[in-house]
Amino acid sequence: MSFKPVIAAMAIAAALAAGAAHSQAPAPYDATPQLVAAATKEGKVVWYSATDVAVAEKLARSFEAKYPGIKVQVERSGAERLFQRINQEYGSKIYTVDVIETSDAVHFIHFKRQGWLQPAVPADVAKFWPKEYKDPDGQYAAYRAHLSVIAYNTKLVPREQAPKSHADLLDAKWAGKMVKAHPGYSGTIMTGTQALSQSLGWPYFEKLGKQKVMQVQSSTEPPKKLAQGERPVMADGNEYNVFLLKESGVPIEPVYATEGTPLVVGNAAILKNAPNPNAARLFYHYMFSRDAQQANSDVGGLRSFHPEVKEKAGRTPLKQIKILNSDPVALEGQVETIKKKYEEYFGT
Repeated sequence: MSFKPVIAAMAIAAALAAGAAHSQAPAPYDATPQLVAAATKEGKVVWYSATDVAVAEKLARSFEAKYPGIKVQVERSGAERLFQRINQEYGSKIYTVDVIETSDAVHFIHFKRQGWLQPAVPADVAKFWPKEYKDPDGQYAAYRAHLSVIAYNTKLVPREQAPKSHADLLDAKWAGKMVKAHPGYSGTIMTGTQALSQSLGWPYFEKLGKQKVMQVQSSTEPPKKLAQGERPVMADGNEYNVFLLKESGVPIEPVYATEGTPLVVGNAAILKNAPNPNAARLFYHYMFSRDAQQANSDVGGLRSFHPEVKEKAGRTPLKQIKILNSDPVALEGQVETIKKKYEEYFGT
């Protein structure tokens, strides 16, 4: 299943939003000795990330090992909270963040429209990323992708009894036994909710809301609730945490629903008023390198757009999964409606 429909819509929307259909991205850049020296002099980079904290911290430490003398301050939160934070900070002319990465493509349409992003094209993005996977003006690029999946605890649910579809979750036997995340806090779940509402309709969520579902915030939390045995099934949550838990020996198994599984694209960008501009450029360059992308896949369980990254054995290849794409152009105007309807069915 191709990534192209959702990424193409994202790129087109961004270009139209900024009126930049005919402008060009800046020249690609590499991690030159001059850039490394300037970044080392600054000595710090502040990264707002919606990736699971353990995965983000591992990337930060690997960067610090490669470039001694530069510390990465990871500020991890849910995508929607990071979006609110940047809006508040830039609205008040507070410039704290250097690099931003979230799981909601709509955020970058907004950031670009506001003029808050710094054009920058790392060498690997210029060389390897198809145009559908990057902003035409070089203001952001697709740093990662993951799925929002159903999953279950294999000690609590026999494989033959596990749900195989979203429709299966509406069975009365799962009432009071599920956990899911909230689109008001998580970009992954906001994207997934739109994709599922387009595919299954809102009546699906109305029925699911009557299943006495445990509600958490971030998409990173449902897999952990399964691992702790607090609930046997998760209705949604990020795939990469499921991978990490399963590969560490936790009895957890992902389910790729027969109706389709939402794909979530995570973009990254440098902020226009980054307080550590050189360190920001070096870290941003590193994020898209083969080594960082391979580590994200191996250690973090993330899907990568880098063609040299190899998928870890035992994981279902993306091409074998039926994908549900979200449309970020449409989603931008639907966010508040989705939150309102969701809270109507599930509460706050």
